[in-house]
Amino acid sequence: MLLSRQLATKKAKGKGQSQAKVNISAALVEDIINLEETSEDMQAVIEALKEDFSRSLSVRTSPGALDHITVMTKDGKFPLNQLGQISQKSPQLMIVNMTDFPESTAAAVKAIRESGMNLNPEVDGTMIRVPIPKVTREHRESLVKLAKQSTNKSKEALRKVRSKSITQVKKFKNKVSEDTIWLLEKQIQQMADEASTEMDKLLAAKTKELLG
Repeated sequence: MLLSRQLATKKAKGKGQSQAKVNISAALVEDIINLEETSEDMQAVIEALKEDFSRSLSVRTSPGALDHITVMTKDGKFPLNQLGQISQKSPQLMIVNMTDFPESTAAAVKAIRESGMNLNPEVDGTMIRVPIPKVTREHRESLVKLAKQSTNKSKEALRKVRSKSITQVKKFKNKVSEDTIWLLEKQIQQMADEASTEMDKLLAAKTKELLG
């Protein structure tokens, strides 16, 4: 499957220029690589980062913030909201009712304490009281550090998607023209760069939100 040399030459003139964009039709190269799948894999990394930001990094603790805390029980891992009923009694206090799974109360307390949300739960029978701490500047800055760490991990996952795709393209270097290989590698890098830029924007917005 060859792309026209005319297209390759036109794009090559812009090599090294940030404004030179490659936009290969996915149908033209489907025998080499599924570019739509690569795009979906990169988007999945971005969505996972968004979810992490939304679920774990907030200065406003709400019942929903506790839902997906992972609890290690003797029967395996479970989200907290599958083991206990979570409610907010006041702006300063949340309650987790562990009546349905009392044997998991200690594990739930441990998970809440180690969630990175600056929470110090207290046990009262099968009820877990979770006081909501006053948000300090130090806590806000700590959350920003966590946001940066999450972003870096996501960028590493993005690099793996890019590398996997480029490796797939290189398998065809003896079957298609050098121009085709070069264009595809440039397209994949371009997709990765755009995804990385979106992550940077998400981090900037989250940092602004956390620091208030």
